[in-house]
Amino acid sequence: MQEINVVVMLSNGEEESITVNENTTLLELAQRFQDKYSRPIMLAICNGRLRELAKEIKGDSRISFLTMDDKDGRRTYERGVVFLMQKAIDNIWGIKNNKVRVCYSLGQGLYCVFTREEPSKENLGKLKTEMKKVCKQGLPIKKESLKSIEAEELFKKFNMTDKERLLHYRRSSRVNIYDLGGIKDYSYGYMVPNTSFLKYFDLIPYKEGFILQMPGRHSTEIEKFEPYDKLFSVMKASKQWSNMLGFGTIGALNDEISNGHGEDIILVQEALMEERIGKIASEISKDRRKKFIMIAGPSSSGKTSFSHRLSIQLSAKGIIPHPIGLDDYYVDREKTPKDENGNYDFECLEALDIVKFNEDMTALLNGEEVMMPTFNFKTGKREYRGNTLKLAENDVLVIEGIHGLDDRLSHTLPIESKFKIYISALTHLAIDELNPLPTTDGRLIRRIVRDARTRNTSARETIAMWKSVRRGEEKYIFPFQENADIMFNSALVYEIAVLKVYAEPLLFGIPRDCPEYFEAKRLLKLLDYVVPLPADSVNKNSLLREFIGGSCFNV
Repeated sequence: MQEINVVVMLSNGEEESITVNENTTLLELAQRFQDKYSRPIMLAICNGRLRELAKEIKGDSRISFLTMDDKDGRRTYERGVVFLMQKAIDNIWGIKNNKVRVCYSLGQGLYCVFTREEPSKENLGKLKTEMKKVCKQGLPIKKESLKSIEAEELFKKFNMTDKERLLHYRRSSRVNIYDLGGIKDYSYGYMVPNTSFLKYFDLIPYKEGFILQMPGRHSTEIEKFEPYDKLFSVMKASKQWSNMLGFGTIGALNDEISNGHGEDIILVQEALMEERIGKIASEISKDRRKKFIMIAGPSSSGKTSFSHRLSIQLSAKGIIPHPIGLDDYYVDREKTPKDENGNYDFECLEALDIVKFNEDMTALLNGEEVMMPTFNFKTGKREYRGNTLKLAENDVLVIEGIHGLDDRLSHTLPIESKFKIYISALTHLAIDELNPLPTTDGRLIRRIVRDARTRNTSARETIAMWKSVRRGEEKYIFPFQENADIMFNSALVYEIAVLKVYAEPLLFGIPRDCPEYFEAKRLLKLLDYVVPLPADSVNKNSLLREFIGGSCFNV
């Protein structure tokens, strides 16, 4: 058998050259190098292309490995665990008798529900034991290529109507189907080679279903599940609303758009959002002690447009809103803390002059006139340009910023004077019954479109900085989300169909030879399932206009 030369690029930056037989699998090579990695290897990059470990090596190659620390590796692991769960359910009850639905992400896990059985401790104990058993068996997960129409028929036979409906809109003539001991599925991404990779998980009863808990982001340990009751409640309500109207999945949305009902969906969704914003304004207006409306949320949640729309609703109730930008309370640049790489950390709480902020807000609460600051981003200094503010009886301050829910920001202000709002685009549209559309994907697509339009930032640059953005959110926003008085879901059920038109050309512009190409390719594959919807019918005050342009607000 012919020998080939392989250069393995290790995680520490070193390279190791070895000779192997042609047709050696990436799995065999991964097993050889696993002890040089702290986390299990899930995928490989072979000659610049993402590859599953079951793939054989053809010819001289440069190879690096992705573990559960890498986003593509973690996604591969999560897909595998869901597939493992399907197989275990079939072994116990029969998959036709007790299907499972994966509803949405929650913390480090996935919230799931059974269609027949109760999620009792006894049943979850049975399921966990069976999953562990199948894991130890190391059953192979085989991939086969089918014509798209054959795959549609296959899922119709298995009564997996969401997948059948979705594949109807797939433009590719063939799709890859995975088989685990007779259970077949389409996974929308890469898969592990066998069940022995899927050792780390837990099943935890929660609400009407259970959490399929995954390992922490940087260990194989299963973290303790922290309930997010407010977040769950908002996501559940949004999901119920979209299911009630009949477009809870991408396939169902495609059907509506294809049948000429796209404009109706936009009108209904926007009417619902206006009603919800109005209810928030009503709640604020009932308690005149509320003077500080603190709004916080992760990137691309539509915070600015939401602030404008909330201000209009408050004005309609006789309350006069005044916007306050937390950015104007930045400390002078040379006093800004630096991160571990020596760069200014503008997202940390200490980048703000907390003392001055509290002094000014307390003075305003006491009816005093305050000279308001403006931060000059060119000079890196705070300036005073003669802008003064004094609160009257019916005035409130609308304060938008990432630290709005952290009481350390406003520690001197009375609790009863604050009304905290957490806003995020909590996507309630599902790809199918086992694959919720990731909330982070929705926000990333929003940001790619907005940054290209308003900041002349390429899709490649936006994807490159997304990891840093997410790190800031996990550190400064998500830990405080349950502190909110109310949570607002800014996701629009139709938005992915509108964003597709703007995002696809930007993503196609990312070269194949750059690291961001893998993420662009994944997002393009997701958008390929979606029927486009023109933006003509999107309201001028819609939160979506903050990203695609044409807003009546200054955003």
